[in-house]
Amino acid sequence: MSEWAPKRFWKTTTVDAVEGGFAVQLDGRGVKTPAKTPLVVPTRGLADAIAAEWEAQEDKVDPATMPFTRTSNSALDKVTLQHAAVADMLAAYGDSDLLCYRADHPEELVDRQAAGWDPLLAWAAQDLDAPLAARTGVIHAPQDPEALENLRAQVHAQTPFQLAAFHDLVAMSGSLVVAFAVARGRLDAQDGWELSRIDELWNEEQWGADEEATETANYKQGEFLHAARFHALASEGVKG
Repeated sequence: MSEWAPKRFWKTTTVDAVEGGFAVQLDGRGVKTPAKTPLVVPTRGLADAIAAEWEAQEDKVDPATMPFTRTSNSALDKVTLQHAAVADMLAAYGDSDLLCYRADHPEELVDRQAAGWDPLLAWAAQDLDAPLAARTGVIHAPQDPEALENLRAQVHAQTPFQLAAFHDLVAMSGSLVVAFAVARGRLDAQDGWELSRIDELWNEEQWGADEEATETANYKQGEFLHAARFHALASEGVKG
């Protein structure tokens, strides 16, 4: 038996300015989230991306092909309701940021990490007012509390829509600094993704690629690149 999916029931898909932002309308009726919250988003660009997903649906509606709708639903139904908890969880990555834990050998990997990650830590120290110290090995060593508090404040300053995307930028890369660098335009999303995978790419070069690991990495890459695009659209004209 095939999995049930709702059929397309509308003819026209439009975007309209409404109180609080922009709404996607299907035959004049606003789209709602799974929790029945009106799907009102903060920017026209984000609404246009959502509308394009709905317009692309043919006979049956396939949520798997609607990432902008999905992330917007998450922003409204989840992040808005627990913004502080989500922000605290993401800010905690600053104390164990991927970029701060370095190999001690071989020399080529040590040099590759330094070349890719040192400029980002320097950027974080200046632009985020958060100097983080690199160390060798994987044993946790606390970072400067003031730097962590500065990072925490900047995570909390994001809107629910920004934070919904920022969550995936952090979780998929393992780095708060990489996430901020992509969100602030310091890094192209693809470059940010590749810098977060220096260790994995090194191992692939030495031992070859594992099919399952590659499949997982490809999925995470797609989520990371989508999150970067979503964050950019949600940030049009918005500080954060």
